[in-house]
Amino acid sequence: MAKLSEQTERFDEMLDYMKKILDMSKELKDEERNLLSIAYKNYVSQRRTAWRIKILGHNKILFKKIESEMEKACTEILQILDVSLIPNSSSAEAKIFYYKMKGDYNRYLSEFSSGQLLQKASSEAIRSYEDAINILDQNNIRKDDALRLGISLNHSVMYYEIKDDLKSAIKIAKQAFQDALQELEDIEEEKYKDSTTIMQLLRDNLTVWQNELDEQNERNMLK
Repeated sequence: MAKLSEQTERFDEMLDYMKKILDMSKELKDEERNLLSIAYKNYVSQRRTAWRIKILGHNKILFKKIESEMEKACTEILQILDVSLIPNSSSAEAKIFYYKMKGDYNRYLSEFSSGQLLQKASSEAIRSYEDAINILDQNNIRKDDALRLGISLNHSVMYYEIKDDLKSAIKIAKQAFQDALQELEDIEEEKYKDSTTIMQLLRDNLTVWQNELDEQNERNMLK
């Protein structure tokens, strides 16, 4: 039923089905894990898109409703990750996947939060991405692994968009790109496209961010 809901883009229903699976099982299979991620990602993404558009509008009631729904969904999945999924994970792959999710949903919370909630969510996001990278390193996962690259991409975006730390964003993205480039030559063929797609996103961000940093440095020199 969860797959059918995904195919028909009924993500609210998909989310309900996945919650029932979570009630029956402490540890998810690979396919269930992916379906859970898709359900929450699409549910939140639809609202994130609407929220960003409404920034330009004046419908405060709808604006607050969207924020409330996003906060509820993010808080819900973060609790599931902390209480159930991460503690009950028996594989490094699952833990990495879940820590990335924890980083992502704290990052989403950070986008529309303020005060203590913003501080807590942004700190948790960074810590979660770092936890995921540490597990990748401990298990000698390749530097050109798509999941690793995706974590580094989101980690760097977190520093750029939320922390307003351009230098840290560049450092993380550049290191991830350069490390992956060194190993890319002997990557398995079926993994090449996924990895290089994320590498291109890292490269695009680096180009924009480096230009922005250069402009900042030029302005500082003129002061």
